[in-house]
Amino acid sequence: MSNLREKMPVLARHEGDWTGSYTLVNTEGKIIDKHQSHLTCQFPETGDYPYFQINRYHWENGKQEEHQFPGIYQDNKLIFDTERITGKAWEADESTLILWLAYKGVPDAYIYEMIQISPCNNYRARTWQWFKNNQVYQRTLIQEERMQ
Repeated sequence: MSNLREKMPVLARHEGDWTGSYTLVNTEGKIIDKHQSHLTCQFPETGDYPYFQINRYHWENGKQEEHQFPGIYQDNKLIFDTERITGKAWEADESTLILWLAYKGVPDAYIYEMIQISPCNNYRARTWQWFKNNQVYQRTLIQEERMQ
């Protein structure tokens, strides 16, 4: 299991806890939603999954959500298949991950995410492009910082 770090070294640089903000905008740039986040990226030494991510979201109105994303390594990609999503991530270059995912309850829709990690490994910039029927209809802009 630990060889996932070797096979996906850019992904390995994301290990740890991240806090930040998510800003969802429509195609005209109008803010639809904004909330805070705390993500944990882990590489468990035991268990069924060589990668495990926990996403926690908090809104100003008190709303909270938590989602877990176990992942396996297959065909040079990190693969996700939960009751909520299906997806895959791969490394594009020495600082970029690309993620394709689809929510199982939303037919004809998918997301492409680009994740950049800084050379110092302490900052991430992420962009989601949301597609329905192959047309972009919104974007999520995410800024994160590693928790110390």
